This record gives sequence, C-alpha cells and structure tokens, in this order.
Amino acid sequence: MAITTNAICDSFKKELLQGSHDFDASTDTYKLAMYTSSATLGKSTTNYATANEVSSSNYSAGGKALVNQGVKVSSSVAITDFADLSFVNVTLTARGALIYNTQTNGGSNTTDAVCVLDFGGDKTATSGTFTIQFPAYTTSAAILRLA
Repeated sequence: MAITTNAICDSFKKELLQGSHDFDASTDTYKLAMYTSSATLGKSTTNYATANEVSSSNYSAGGKALVNQGVKVSSSVAITDFADLSFVNVTLTARGALIYNTQTNGGSNTTDAVCVLDFGGDKTATSGTFTIQFPAYTTSAAILRLA
C-alpha cells in the first residue's frame, strides 16, 4: 500500500460530531508527522503511528506541533487552517504526512488522526529546510472546510 490521496480520516469525521476535537481553543494540540512512500495512510487511518515515519537528525518522531489559524464561518462555510510548518537542517525524503490531535477532548497522550496529506510523489530536502505550505485561510482553500 501507499499514500495515494489527500483524505479526511473517517474516524475524525465521527469524532468531530462527538465533540472530540476543538480547533478554536488552546486545549487541543495538533501535530504533523511525515512519512515515506512505504507508509500506508488514507481515509481509514485512525491514529498516528511510527511505522514508516521519516527519519532525520533534526526530525523527531511524532513530527512538530502546528499553529492553528483559528476557526471562522464565512458564506456558510466553516474553516480552519494551520500556519506553514518548517523542519530546518534536515536530510529526508517524504511522500506524505498525517495531521493528528494529541489532546482530544482536553485529555493528553492521544493520537487521533485528522487528515492525510499526499505530496503527490517523494519530496526531498538535503541539509536544508523542508516546508509544509498550507493553503490560504479562505472558504475556498483552507485545509479543513465544512460547507
């Protein structure tokens, strides 16, 4: 298997309706972990896992915390997004990433999957900066949108 497409995880959809995720408060921490082309990630992914996660001297297992841009509704579309995220001075190759919540419902040490990002092919940084560039924080482009 592989990372074959961008996907909102099915488990996240259910957890969202159960009130498990809060993008507007400081109680939930979202992280981004990157994976090699050997990873199997998709809409059925339920949790963060270390299998086939990238490895580099300046990349820690679990990835890095994301900075949430907030939550808003405009033209009947609710959105949330994250600031771009950079991994500095790394040598790695990544095929995709997983965004996950480490504090679902205000609890700690959770690894609930939110969405899978497919980079469309292997992307490499060699002794450089690897940046995940998120789309604009708009109703037509934000990473998470509910219409």
